[in-house]
Amino acid sequence: MAKGGKLKGRIRSVQNTRKITRTMELVSTSKLKRAQDRVVAARPYAQALRKVLADLVTPELADRFPLLRTPAPPSKGGPTRAAVILVTSNRGLAGAFNSNLIKEARRRIDALEAEGYTVDLYGVGKKGIGFFRYLGRQWALERQDIGDKPTAEHAAEIAEPLIEAYAAGKLASVDLVQAQFISPLQTPPATVKILPVETPPADVDAPVHNYILAPNAEAIVERLLPLYVRNTVYRGLVETAAAEHGARRTAMKNATDNAGEILEVLKRTYNRQRQAGITQEIAEIVGGAAALQG
Repeated sequence: MAKGGKLKGRIRSVQNTRKITRTMELVSTSKLKRAQDRVVAARPYAQALRKVLADLVTPELADRFPLLRTPAPPSKGGPTRAAVILVTSNRGLAGAFNSNLIKEARRRIDALEAEGYTVDLYGVGKKGIGFFRYLGRQWALERQDIGDKPTAEHAAEIAEPLIEAYAAGKLASVDLVQAQFISPLQTPPATVKILPVETPPADVDAPVHNYILAPNAEAIVERLLPLYVRNTVYRGLVETAAAEHGARRTAMKNATDNAGEILEVLKRTYNRQRQAGITQEIAEIVGGAAALQG
């Protein structure tokens, strides 16, 4: 059993650690609110954009736009390269948040390579980039400057080269590995297909809208498709940023609670040792006084 001095040192160490984890929990809670607001603000626009595309895109139009066409597999002369964008955080101390995203990316990479594709990796966030760099994989793009406040400009910088490569027939698909922000406690990883653009089927029960299109549906779809791709990347960035703060808040709260439990055990042990020492000293004093009287 540790001596009293060592126990006091461990108590001070755990107290200091608890202060740090508690502070990080409060910081993540503060940042989570702003990040969550960005997620909520981005969703209605994305849903409206998706609905407009679903209303405008017809089988005839789909054949005219490269971003809507699914290329042939490599065995039939299609592109041999595919792209995977991995979004992680720049910092750790968020539990299994980054490791879950990395596992999801590895699962998708393995699936693509099993189909005969060569995978180009596009990384956002230091944790994911560092992991695959350690494995010896090369990155087609590394972005560690975005942080937890992504903008539409950041999304455009990532998406534009991929749009051009896909339209030129150099890529077979583009997937985005991100975190889904369901709630601060639920942030599962997900793979979102960015290219080819998959529009939802038209709802037969929905009311028919007689749009007045100017100049025509083809020109509008041509402008909306790149915008839709950029918006999908932006949503992935903001949802992952919000999920990171939620995961870190949960991890730091658990660490703070665990530190409190450890402190209780250490203090109880220290007090028992202290009481045992005092009792022993009293017994020695009483025994010495009795010896002197006898």
